[in-house]
Amino acid sequence: METVYLAGGCLWGVQAFVKTLPGVVNTEAGRANGISNTLDGEYDGYVEVVKTDFETEKVTIAKLMEYLFEIIDPYSVNQQGEDIGLKYRTGLYSEDAKHLKEAQAYIDTIEDHHLIATEVLPLTNYVRSAEENQDRLSRFPNDYCHLPKELVNKYK
Repeated sequence: METVYLAGGCLWGVQAFVKTLPGVVNTEAGRANGISNTLDGEYDGYVEVVKTDFETEKVTIAKLMEYLFEIIDPYSVNQQGEDIGLKYRTGLYSEDAKHLKEAQAYIDTIEDHHLIATEVLPLTNYVRSAEENQDRLSRFPNDYCHLPKELVNKYK
């Protein structure tokens, strides 16, 4: 099993979508790549991410990127749907350089890849989100989500 951190706007919808993907074993809502390694109510440059544990025999980094690109606008800077701000940027973050290389290789296959705003960066300063944000759409299916329900549930 390996781990990457996926960002696609508000983490509630991203986590609901990612946990249904083939090969994904576990997810956790969090924030990453901020200025410090603690959250004190401020985002300090953090991006909302979903820690994604997956089985490499069942899903590749390229396939995870393909899935992510189904739910994001990869050309949008700091915005997904109605959610606007630095914390809503998109990306794949990892502590494994191999993951980053594979994710970037996927992006490079897209015709206009130079315009893609989706980040592929090393993971820094990951912080687990509060319990109230874990699997939020499972507990409150009518809460706000920038993703259409049919897309969130596409792989269920």
